[in-house]
Amino acid sequence: MKKILFSMFLMICTVVAFGQKYDSFGKKISAKGAEPVSSLEGKNEFNGGVVKVEGEVESVCQMKGCWMRIKKTDGTTMMVKFKDYDFFVPKDIAGKKVIFEGVPSVKTLSVAEQRHYAEDAKKSKEEIEKITKDKVDLTFLADGVLVLKN
Repeated sequence: MKKILFSMFLMICTVVAFGQKYDSFGKKISAKGAEPVSSLEGKNEFNGGVVKVEGEVESVCQMKGCWMRIKKTDGTTMMVKFKDYDFFVPKDIAGKKVIFEGVPSVKTLSVAEQRHYAEDAKKSKEEIEKITKDKVDLTFLADGVLVLKN
């Protein structure tokens, strides 16, 4: 009887483990209702409301996984930071699809801040020195992230 119960327990664990399509980080969110990142593009103001967005990761902070950049349709990227620095994402998820929930905004990034992010991304000294102007950018403060499993 113990063997049967143990076998059933292992089967259930296997089904649960292989049935999940996403790895979850931060607040638990669902994949339902996610809009493409393009739904945020071109907007200059947001009402501070929570939205759920999906996109492809272009790069991740290589120091801790404390931010990620998401590809936009115009060839640029959107910075995604994590609320209260409470969680990190894996550093090897560039190219993967993600779904994230939180608050978008438009911010001006100083030269110093842009250079800091470039250093975190392990950009070359030459690339970092090319950053000479503040940049107005679409940003996102996420409280939960789902990373599509391969």
